[in-house]
Amino acid sequence: MVEQSGAMETGDHADPQVLGELRDAYDRIRAELGKVIVGQHEVVDQLLIALFSGGHCILEGVPGLAKTLMISTLARSLGLSFNRIQFTPDLMPSDITGTEIIQEDRSSGSRVFRFLPGPVFANVILADEINRTPPKTQAALLEAMQERHVTVGGQRHDLDLPFFVLATQNPIEQEGTYPLPEAQQDRFLFKVFIGYPSYDDEYQIAERTTGGATADVLEVLSQRDILRFQQLVRRIPAAPDVIRHALDVVRATRPNEPTSPDFVRKMVTWGAGPRAVQGLLLGGKARAALKGRSHLAAEDVRALAKPVLRHRVVTNFSADAEGYTSERVIDDILAIIDPHRTHLDDDERISKVLSA
Repeated sequence: MVEQSGAMETGDHADPQVLGELRDAYDRIRAELGKVIVGQHEVVDQLLIALFSGGHCILEGVPGLAKTLMISTLARSLGLSFNRIQFTPDLMPSDITGTEIIQEDRSSGSRVFRFLPGPVFANVILADEINRTPPKTQAALLEAMQERHVTVGGQRHDLDLPFFVLATQNPIEQEGTYPLPEAQQDRFLFKVFIGYPSYDDEYQIAERTTGGATADVLEVLSQRDILRFQQLVRRIPAAPDVIRHALDVVRATRPNEPTSPDFVRKMVTWGAGPRAVQGLLLGGKARAALKGRSHLAAEDVRALAKPVLRHRVVTNFSADAEGYTSERVIDDILAIIDPHRTHLDDDERISKVLSA
């Protein structure tokens, strides 16, 4: 997931000029997407945060909410190559990564193996309805998502950067779906929920999609720009207290931690791992940059807690019986962890002075 691009840089500073360029690009991308997509502003923001963080996203929502259209339009506005993989129960791993074929060399008459790239070789990959295929095929994306290359026939084939996987899935209670294993879900930076549009938004959708007009989406950024902005995000500094706040939030989701709240011990089977901390910090840096700020704040960490943690916190049967979801666990954790607490609050010497 996020760590593949290199170690986090917390001691550097973001170039104000490049930061301004990113903020301007953010406004232009939203404007281009608005030509096609009605509403869904929070979803668009989370997709862009994930993109500039170098992570991947799962999008969950019922069919017909324009998940596919949103992703393809985003790729067009960014000037990136785009491939859609429709996941079905009979899809094989080689249908995703590619395969080797035997080809005859006409000059020598000998036969050689030639690699035929699969649809994963594009900048933006839409893994459509990823939970409609068995785990064996779902796992074919893992190496590509983690390492940015695939290995076929013992040969490594690098993917073009930036590489951004957006996997859509239907709610698991629908028939014909397979739950994504926790190990695979952890590779996704965010899990984004797409809900039904409001009345006014749905009116605009109906009006636009049943008329004859078509929107012309302009290219806003190049591949080089995106890679440059991804490096900018990593150079945004994170204060030690903000890093500790992210750690406090993530560690509170683990039922075996000594400091875990009682409701976590009772309702949670598995908590979030270290990738969640990375996601909160790196995603928070991207959020700060898109808002024009050159530093990471606790509010950025808290704003992304749900998309980062909702697929990493596994509730148990007791929680299911009481309707206690992972989102409620996250809300309750955020309610008891003070974002303004600093490491000085834990210093006994400081506490004695303040209490005197």
